[in-house]
Amino acid sequence: MPALDMPIERLREYKGTNPRPQDFDAYWDRALSELDACSLDYTLEPADFQAPGVKCSYLYFTGVGGARICCRFLRPEHPTANHPGVCMFHGYSGSAGDWYDKLAYAYAGFFVLALDARGQMGFSDDNRVVSGNTFKGQIIRGLSTFDPDQLYFRNVFLDCAQTARILMSMPEVDAGRVGAMGGSQGGGLTVACASLEPRVALCVPACPFLTDYKRVWEMDLAKGAYDELSYFLRHRDPRHERIDEIWNMLGYIDVSKLAVRIKAQTILFATMMDSTCPPSTQFAIYNAITAPKEIKIYWDFGHEGLPQQGDITLRAMLNMKAHD
Repeated sequence: MPALDMPIERLREYKGTNPRPQDFDAYWDRALSELDACSLDYTLEPADFQAPGVKCSYLYFTGVGGARICCRFLRPEHPTANHPGVCMFHGYSGSAGDWYDKLAYAYAGFFVLALDARGQMGFSDDNRVVSGNTFKGQIIRGLSTFDPDQLYFRNVFLDCAQTARILMSMPEVDAGRVGAMGGSQGGGLTVACASLEPRVALCVPACPFLTDYKRVWEMDLAKGAYDELSYFLRHRDPRHERIDEIWNMLGYIDVSKLAVRIKAQTILFATMMDSTCPPSTQFAIYNAITAPKEIKIYWDFGHEGLPQQGDITLRAMLNMKAHD
């Protein structure tokens, strides 16, 4: 087959190029302490879309920093007890999207929370004020401060964990059977969710984004979804005088560094011809996971929808079991 990246033998051992900050664990433990102070309270508003046998609502909660965060919430119309739950995360710059693609889970008895990432195209607020770039790109939002607490994705990752906590807190939901799923940015957020909320039982990312940024740049693939990396370097550090600091900063929001925290059973869909999220960056996540895991390799596919992905994911969610 054509070679975009490393041979499969090297991919199966690859652990990533982007550095891991020395205080990485302390950084995220401190962030989780901030999340612990957030309430699990939420409000519901009726949605303008309804379907027979399913209740559809907008769910709002207050995230870290006081931001108002929105999710699409679906549940069976007449819930009983011990329902499984699933958190869904969307692609970069988008939103939680339409209701119809979530209905299969609601009809299968799931409580569904689909997060709008703050400041993207959904209804969640991004209330953070930082110096530097606001023109394009959320990866680099806050990067020019050289203060990792100001990074945009820090708070988005915490929103993902809070989404799972809220779902687990619902009295009709079996907190031991809550999964997370998504593709591209949604795949990265799925990894972040399962990393920061260890009770998540099943983690199903596809072609995950937000990982191994230095590797993307070294492959000359800082284009498209990752083009803000080149944009930042060209304008903020054209002679690479602070390049090591930049990669270190980005290491705080590299989900391949978070993935070691995952306790959930994990199924990762990897695409071998992916020039948006290169295979090595996807394997960097997979190889970091120490929990039970499997990888579904799509040899001739790039950054796109994958045959059988939906069926495999739904089947796994239906068979989801609480981990020890």
